[in-house]
Amino acid sequence: MTKIGYWELITSNSKFRRLWLASVISMLGEWFNTIALFLLIFKYTDSEFLLGILFTVRMLCFALLQPISGLLADRLNRKHIMLWSNLLQVFLALGFLAVDGPEDIPWMLGLSGLMMLLHGAYVTAERAALPNIVSKEDLPTANALDAASWSTALCLGAMLGGIVVELYGTNAAFIIDAFTFLLGAILLIPLTIPQTIDNDLRGPLLSTAYANIKKGWIRISKEARLLRIVFAKASWNIAGGGLAGVFLVVAGSNVDGFGIALGFGLFFFARGIGTGTGPILARKFLTDQEKWPTLIGVLVMISGFFYFFVGLTLGMNVWLTVFFVMLAHSASGANWVLSTILTQMWVEDEIRGRVFSMDMLIMSLAFSASSASAGYLLEMDYFTLQHGFQIFALLMIASGFIFTLWKPGDRSEKRNETLN
Repeated sequence: MTKIGYWELITSNSKFRRLWLASVISMLGEWFNTIALFLLIFKYTDSEFLLGILFTVRMLCFALLQPISGLLADRLNRKHIMLWSNLLQVFLALGFLAVDGPEDIPWMLGLSGLMMLLHGAYVTAERAALPNIVSKEDLPTANALDAASWSTALCLGAMLGGIVVELYGTNAAFIIDAFTFLLGAILLIPLTIPQTIDNDLRGPLLSTAYANIKKGWIRISKEARLLRIVFAKASWNIAGGGLAGVFLVVAGSNVDGFGIALGFGLFFFARGIGTGTGPILARKFLTDQEKWPTLIGVLVMISGFFYFFVGLTLGMNVWLTVFFVMLAHSASGANWVLSTILTQMWVEDEIRGRVFSMDMLIMSLAFSASSASAGYLLEMDYFTLQHGFQIFALLMIASGFIFTLWKPGDRSEKRNETLN
């Protein structure tokens, strides 16, 4: 199989280029927004628990309507879903300008959750649409580029967001965020995306919704290899929510010689470098797709191994800690992309949105549980930040080990052999 180059894919496929640019620009602004929200929580509450609640609210809102998002991605025009998601977030991002004290934190959390709900609809529609504008042979390249771009947006958005917030305040970050969503929407307007819509979806939405959502889970459960892969992202996020969502942010707020916003930006910059290089390396060296399901679990263990060293080096040498954060997220980025590609390749267009919504739902619930518990345990002084990194890193290693051993297909194959 001949691999197309990244630049060749961008220049030769105009539909992918437009979808990719819209996604990169809106993601860039999202990290401006995220850094600003971190700062507001520390400014008005100085609470690690509320930091965990921020991530929990965001991920729960991302998760809870995923079944509906998946149904809509299979029933409606996927471009229109992405377009309206961006346009609505323009106004929501500007709503944060009204935050002016600790009494505003509850509705700020709710507004952030609403934005993540819309982001969830965007992501599900985008993942489902990608195989319709990129050939099967080019999916590894497209997904690796997408992950690298997400990471670049994280690097630049977090670092530049930290600088903007440090120099000009949080309001500047929210205005920039709103502008990026508007620009992303403008880029999507001329785009046309082919789509196959199942005849079962053409009936009334409300009366057929439950049955059609259920078909997504039935499609997953009847294929053992797909059932396993749907839990791939959750296997990292069951510990990763606490590690990357809470502990890393708290660590960034305590970096000597940096302001709080710049400290956030430093560690999220490292995270972005890792999640960008991991998929690129996976595309180059992990070419045997038959081994991907097992490698996904191994990559989770590797990520946990490096996060353990993040805890060991915390407070000793900031640049060594940053290096281990990069390595940890290089493995996690590869896990994400390999599992996404397999799902795109194995699932039919007319039900792909619903399958991806279940994938995102399980992942988001794992992240939410992890970040909420991490924030609470740290706030209540059950452990130090350093020990928190180490404990959750060991949990991640255990999760990856269990995923590696879990091979549901083996059981069904043995049962078939017995029956024969």
